[in-house]
Amino acid sequence: MRNKLFIYLLLSFLLLTILAVWSMYSGVFVFEKHSFLEIFNGIIANDGSIDPSERFVLMDLRLPRIVMGILIGSALAVSGTCLQGMFRNPLATPDLLGITAGASLFAAITIVLGSYIKPYIPEVLHYSLLSIMAFLGALLTMVLVYRLSNQGGRTNIVMMLLSGVAITAIGFAAMGLLIFFSKDEELRDLTFWNLGSLAGATWAKCCILAVVIGVSFTMLLNKGKALNAMMLGESDAQHLGISVERIKKQIIVLTALMVGACVAFAGTISFMGLIVPYILRLVFKSKYNIILPLAAVWGSILMLTADTVSRTIAPPGEISVGVLTAFMGAPIFMIILIRSRNQM
Repeated sequence: MRNKLFIYLLLSFLLLTILAVWSMYSGVFVFEKHSFLEIFNGIIANDGSIDPSERFVLMDLRLPRIVMGILIGSALAVSGTCLQGMFRNPLATPDLLGITAGASLFAAITIVLGSYIKPYIPEVLHYSLLSIMAFLGALLTMVLVYRLSNQGGRTNIVMMLLSGVAITAIGFAAMGLLIFFSKDEELRDLTFWNLGSLAGATWAKCCILAVVIGVSFTMLLNKGKALNAMMLGESDAQHLGISVERIKKQIIVLTALMVGACVAFAGTISFMGLIVPYILRLVFKSKYNIILPLAAVWGSILMLTADTVSRTIAPPGEISVGVLTAFMGAPIFMIILIRSRNQM
């Protein structure tokens, strides 16, 4: 099994590398030197062989965007996979549970009311305020949904989905009020967050995301066997020696942390946590010890593909990547509902 997983991961990483190179060369701007090695050798040597505009497009625009797409796609896919394993339901994703809406709402509050909030917090937190608020919104939403849907140690799926719908509705209503009271610049920022985009990628944001996601992955990617056991039921998992409550708390906090960071830097990107686990489950069933590490790579593949298409399909402009992922995810969501209905 480990040998097969290694082969799957190796092939997936190879595909991701090919897509990253394709994304680097895709766009309105065309590099004079078409060799990948020539461009990077010129940049590293700093011998003047690379035009400053080429250096800027590559190092300050495309590469940070590619890295951010890889990180965010991976984080959202793993978050969705962990939530589906914890709730034992393929519909448990950050979007449908209202976690993304909660993070987006708190981010929107920071955008519109940040000037009123900052005087009451330490100055060292001003730069990170948006990320902190997005994390708090995701965490509070996750805890609320978990409390409402948990009855006697079991998850009420109907209550879980209805809680997510209610929280999302409240989030949209509050967002409407914030849009009404916002100024022109704040309105543009809110529009960016609602649609979702990687256009604001920078190396500083990539570094923060890498730290958040790296810490989260070290604690989540080894939970495959535990999630397999939890699929049998929480009581059965406890009899097998699984610390169910500790694992659930880790999933709740770390999922909220990753979703909050992704929303803070890229806005609302829907259905990433639904598409990737669904595709992998078609091949590997519910073997989370295989699905979890593969989801980390295939989330990056899907996000990078969607972002590259979004900025090349209608040049010189670009379509928000959140719009494309919604177009991809909504049909899969309907397929899952139809299959669930037929199995009743």
